[in-house]
Amino acid sequence: MQPARTSREPAQKEAIVPYALVEADVRLFYTDDGTGPPLLLVHGWGADSHQWSWHLDALAERHRVLAVDLRGHGYSSVPAEGNTPRRMAADLARLLAALDVTEIVAVGHSMGAQVVSVLAVEHPRLVARLVAVDPGYGMPPELAATLAGTVAALGSAHAHETAVEIDRWCTNAATPAVVRNWHRRRLYGMAPHVLAQAFEGMFALPDSIGLRPAADAYLARRSCPVLSIWSDPRQAAWESRLFAHPASRAVAWEGAGHRLHEERPEAFVRLLLEWLADGGAAVPA
Repeated sequence: MQPARTSREPAQKEAIVPYALVEADVRLFYTDDGTGPPLLLVHGWGADSHQWSWHLDALAERHRVLAVDLRGHGYSSVPAEGNTPRRMAADLARLLAALDVTEIVAVGHSMGAQVVSVLAVEHPRLVARLVAVDPGYGMPPELAATLAGTVAALGSAHAHETAVEIDRWCTNAATPAVVRNWHRRRLYGMAPHVLAQAFEGMFALPDSIGLRPAADAYLARRSCPVLSIWSDPRQAAWESRLFAHPASRAVAWEGAGHRLHEERPEAFVRLLLEWLADGGAAVPA
């Protein structure tokens, strides 16, 4: 694998907004803040790295924080094809190689949790620890009956309306209006084909891990400590049975919406930093 080319050297990170060329037609936007053990922050479907604006400053006090826009999202390139979690994970491996980062803590929300899980399975030496925030994997198999219709709707002239309708389940009464409105506006700004390809890649392709039982065997291959934070305790209980490393934990924040890290940013940062400081050995209540 050829490393990506970046627009600047790490020592010059304060001078230039950085991009990395990870494929001939794919350039990723990322930011690089702080010093210390590196954290990689990966956003969810239809979002971008602004999703971590609530957390960047606090995390950068102790870590080097890399926040990236996945292909097809944010300020990164929008290729015509290949906007799937597996291709996104390959992009991240090339980005990290270009930055001479050999070991990371990978943090992903929703689709981003799929992406960093693929990264951990396919590049196990690269991911020292993994944090999955209300992951977009392991959904109940009965959802399979609805997938063909959803993918078709996302590929239609009503792609954005469909995406916003899908997004309704991400929120509840606890979700601040600013969070709800930011994500709705972001979805309307997305390229429709990216929404369709990324959703299909999560749930409807032969190698997708969005549904059980396909998710079980694949996620069990993650050898590093994993911290998963779910809004649904049933999902937390399901994933806890898949962990390979004894320091892994699954916790549930009942009452939270899908973007629980945006709804409760201080609690999320505190949980993450304490888990990392303990070496993944304990998760505070």
